[in-house]
Parts: sequence; C-alpha cells; structure tokens
Amino acid sequence: MQFTGKTVEEATEKGLAELNLKKEDAEIAVVEEAVKGLFGKIKKEAVVEIVKKTEKKKAAADKVYCSIEEVRDFVQEMLDKMNITAKAVVKEGKDAIEIVAENPKQVVGFKGECLDAIQTLAGAKYNVGRKDYAKLVVDCENYREKREETLIALAHKLENKATEMRRDVVLEPMNPFERRIIHTALSESETVKTRSEGTEPNRYIVITPNDKDEFSRPYNAGRNNGRNDNRRERNDRHGRNDRRDNHGSGNGRKSSGFSEEKRKKSGGFGTYLGNSLKD
Repeated sequence: MQFTGKTVEEATEKGLAELNLKKEDAEIAVVEEAVKGLFGKIKKEAVVEIVKKTEKKKAAADKVYCSIEEVRDFVQEMLDKMNITAKAVVKEGKDAIEIVAENPKQVVGFKGECLDAIQTLAGAKYNVGRKDYAKLVVDCENYREKREETLIALAHKLENKATEMRRDVVLEPMNPFERRIIHTALSESETVKTRSEGTEPNRYIVITPNDKDEFSRPYNAGRNNGRNDNRRERNDRHGRNDRRDNHGSGNGRKSSGFSEEKRKKSGGFGTYLGNSLKD
C-alpha cells in the first residue's frame, strides 16, 4: 500500500500506524520524494510503499552473517576443488573447524602455509557482516597445537642463545599467529625482550638480550643464513677467517670478489613460515 506525507518520514510513520506494523516488520520503498515550492511550501507530497515482510524475508534480513555450519560447507567446497580427499567437521562448542584428511600433509602444506590460507578465507567469510570480530580456527590432525609446542621450544632455545652471545637474534618471517606465540612465550623472560620488525608478509621477530653488547652484529636464526653464522662463529673461536673471504672458494678458482658479509647483506631472513589476522 502507498502512503503520503509532507516528508518521507511522515509518510512512513503514517503507513506503519495504519498497518499496525513495526518498522523492522515492514518493507518500505520510497516512491517519490517531497517537492518544495517557493518559500518552502510543499508543492508535492512524498509517497512511500509499505508491505508486511514475510517470515522468510524477515529471517533473511535478521541473519547478516554466516553460521559455523555454512563456513564448514565453504571449507569443504574448497577442499573438493583442490582435489583433496578430506572432510571438514565443526568442533562442538567452539568456533573451530577440524579437517580430517586422508593425507594431512596436503592440507597443512609447507610449515602450515596451505592450512593458514584455508583459515584466512574461512575466517573472512565467517566475519562478513559481524560487528565484533570472531576468531575462527581451522585445524588438521592437531597441527596448531604441535606447531605451538615447537615454537615455544624454539623461543626458549633462542632466548638462551641471545643471552649467551649478548647480541640480537633475528628469526625468520612468521605469520601473526606464530609471532604471537613467540612473544607470549618470552613475555616474562628476565634476560631478553622481543619486538616485531618489517612488513607483511616478511614481518619477523627480533630477540634482544637485556645486557646486549652494543658492538655486536645480529645473529640470523633463519634456516638459510644460520649455517653461515654458525661457521663464522666456529672460525672466530679458532682464530681464523673464512677461507672463502680471503682465498676464494678453496677449490683453486679465484674468488668472485664478494665477501661473505656482502652476500649476507643481499640475502633475506630465511624461509617464510606462513601468511595470516597482526601483532
């Protein structure tokens, strides 16, 4: 039905009162806006059309975000399109989805990269339309718990190394979830502090000892450069330099002219641990 008034609001109120409806139970469409003439006089009244919502439409309007079951179906669809034999199930009482796979390594990927990507997409879908962010966890074969235990052990190992060497220890890039685990593990340390540096997706953690030697170079704990640092430490302890810095590669060929230090500066911080919600 159509209703008129000096303004859209007036026409709407008149129509709701006549139909005995609340605003949330009605579908309101503005047919015509009011037109004012000279001196603000209403030349043409506003027209609105009001109809009662059906229960189906009302339910659809009230629901503005996906349920955990719908996100589970979304994850299952992703797995199917990736040709991965697996089933996505909802963990009872939690905002979490467990993936039961025939080959878990296909789901997890290298250091959790594939699982992180699935969780990022599922989390984005789960939070569309929500006012408050809801954390969603996607796991496979308890990978998250095992990875957390590994990172906590790594954090304490590097805490001891930084304290012993009295120099910064630089970790390889990690996603926000994994960086948070490292920060939390060392938050109550009496010998070191942690901070994050860099930009995503190459943001990494630096562990700094409280009694840091200001003239020391950072120790790179990344997998690729860690071997070079370990070799350099051994050479320093034995009072000799890296032969490749002074005498070439050691196989009779001439050196390229680039020292180990120059090569190190051109390198990165090791392998990337994941992608993924920022600390």
